[in-house]
Amino acid sequence: MAARIDQVVTSGTFSLDGGTWEVDNNVWIVGDDEECVVIDAAHDADAIAAAVGGRRLVAIVSTHGHDDHIDAAPDLAVRTGAPVLLHPDDLMLWKQRHPDASPSGELADGQVIEVAGTELTVLHTPGHSPGAVCLYAPSLGTVFSGDTLFQGGPGATGRSFSDFPTIITSIRERLLALPAGTVVRTGHGDSTTIGDEAPHLDEWIARGH
Repeated sequence: MAARIDQVVTSGTFSLDGGTWEVDNNVWIVGDDEECVVIDAAHDADAIAAAVGGRRLVAIVSTHGHDDHIDAAPDLAVRTGAPVLLHPDDLMLWKQRHPDASPSGELADGQVIEVAGTELTVLHTPGHSPGAVCLYAPSLGTVFSGDTLFQGGPGATGRSFSDFPTIITSIRERLLALPAGTVVRTGHGDSTTIGDEAPHLDEWIARGH
C-alpha cells in the first residue's frame, strides 16, 4: 500500500520575544497502515496519537524549533518511543520551551527519512529560524514547508533568530527549484503549489516580508 498523507489541525499558542499568540497548526502524518512519520508535533499529543493509532511511529520530525511546532513532541515521544528530530541550529529555540528535555537526534541537509516505502528528503531552509527545514517527498509530489513558505509568501521574519534575505534565498534556491506541480503543505493554513507561488517572488522581495 502506498504512503498517504493525513492532516491533523491542532490549536494552542506561540510564544517568542515576550509575546504570545493564539495559533492553529497543521500536523502532517505520512505513512501507511503499518508505520508513519509525524511532522511537527503541535499542541495536542492526544489528537496526534489518536491519528497515529496502532501504527509504528518512525520519527517525530520538527521543521523548526518554535514552541508551537514542538510543544507536544516530548509527550508524544514518551508515548510512542519515537525519536524527535530537529536541526541543531534551532536547539536554542527548543530549549526555551523544553529546558529539561532534548531532541533524540539531528536533522541535516540532504538527510533522507524513509517511511512506508517513501523517501522524505531534508532541505535546510533557514530564514524563519536558523535551523528551519522542509521535507520533500518527490514520490508524493509534495513538500512539507513548515513555516518557510505559505500561500501568499514567506514565513515571518520579524522576530528573534529570523532573517528576511535568508528566507528569500532559501525559497528561491531550494523550494522554487522544485517541480511547479509540487504541493506545498504548510505549517499553518491552506496548502498551495510551487507553481502558484513562484511568480510572486519579486513582489515579496519588494514588500520586504
